[in-house]
Amino acid sequence: MKYLFLTFVTVCLLLTGCQTETKSSSSVNSKKTELVISAAASLQDALKEIESAYVDDHPNVTLSNNFGSSGALKQQIAQGAKADLFFSAAEEPFDELVQSGDIDQDHIKDAIQNELVLIVPKESTSSIKTFRDIQHVKGKIALGTPESVPAGTYAKEIFTKLNIWDQVKKNTVYGKDVRQVLSYVETGNVEAGVVYKTDALVSKKVKIVDEANQDMHSPIIYPVGIVKETEHLEEAKAFFQYLQSDTAASIFKKYGFQVK
Repeated sequence: MKYLFLTFVTVCLLLTGCQTETKSSSSVNSKKTELVISAAASLQDALKEIESAYVDDHPNVTLSNNFGSSGALKQQIAQGAKADLFFSAAEEPFDELVQSGDIDQDHIKDAIQNELVLIVPKESTSSIKTFRDIQHVKGKIALGTPESVPAGTYAKEIFTKLNIWDQVKKNTVYGKDVRQVLSYVETGNVEAGVVYKTDALVSKKVKIVDEANQDMHSPIIYPVGIVKETEHLEEAKAFFQYLQSDTAASIFKKYGFQVK
């Protein structure tokens, strides 16, 4: 009986070990890879829809977004913040990271383009009809901070070309990103604001009163690339390629972007 009991205990221990090993292997195989996407605030709606479609086909990948102004995101990446891809709303901050070696030069792409528009609150009876009219505004106008928000940089270029920047900046309230500028106009805290056309199109609280001619500012190009220090290069490459797919292109177009 003693030997039978010992044999029984040994078998139980072996079975327990096998179960533990199976659970451990299953846990490893089901572990998801998290990719952090640092992206311009103006990409929020389109990118979330693209990502939703992507994870449906790639259940082992989790996509986490870090939305903000392209200038601020550039600084974060340069200082070592975790990011696997950078999707900028302007070429300058992106190119600076390429030159510093923070972006993998083998995986970069000028993906999409945008337009700049002048907006006012939906129910506004303002006489503002054109960018030039902004010089006569008595209240406030909202712009992105030109030093860090590309939409603000482009807006400053427009008003400078119209020779009215000195008057405009006296009444300007600056937003930390283009979505904050949109919010200022939606809530009626300012008389007008300058945002991307894609931002204006997703809001039911504003209306477009003027669209900037492309010769009034630098080209609004959105480059995307893989951060060199990514710990998930293969997964990052797969999502980078997906952003150039027909599926992604149709979603970008749906939100008003122009696909290159």
